[in-house]
Amino acid sequence: MNTISEAFHNYVLMSAVVAWLIAQVMKTAITFLKSKRFEPERLVGAGGMPSAHSATVCALTIAISRVEGVSSPLFAIAFLFAIVVMYDAMGVRRAAGEHAKAINEMRRMPPFSQEEPEGEPPEPFDDEEKELKEYLGHTPLEVLAGALLGILVAMIVPQ
Repeated sequence: MNTISEAFHNYVLMSAVVAWLIAQVMKTAITFLKSKRFEPERLVGAGGMPSAHSATVCALTIAISRVEGVSSPLFAIAFLFAIVVMYDAMGVRRAAGEHAKAINEMRRMPPFSQEEPEGEPPEPFDDEEKELKEYLGHTPLEVLAGALLGILVAMIVPQ
């Protein structure tokens, strides 16, 4: 039981977790304001504004810098880890999301060999064919917003 208590008093860990949690709640609220629908998947899902990945790794990096100093090897690891995560969120994962959108759109189209009456919507996916997940990566603005959120959280969470 003492281990759990110690984890809750770990400033570095709590900064990262709180930043992730705030980003996910903000992402869910923004989605709700835009679509007027509550989407519970947004509470844990990837993609969207702000980037929870960026918030988490930036909070982690800033918290480590405050505890260990910017000349520590631990800070260097966290800093490089943050750069890789944010680059990946804007690059590979965003591209995968764009590919998923295009594939989902193509799957909604009728086969080229058949003519579909004009004005009718494409057939929806049947139960066997699940749509690919499109929220995977982030725009540079979403990554920046997440990074700023993470930095702010690490500065506010008490050491």
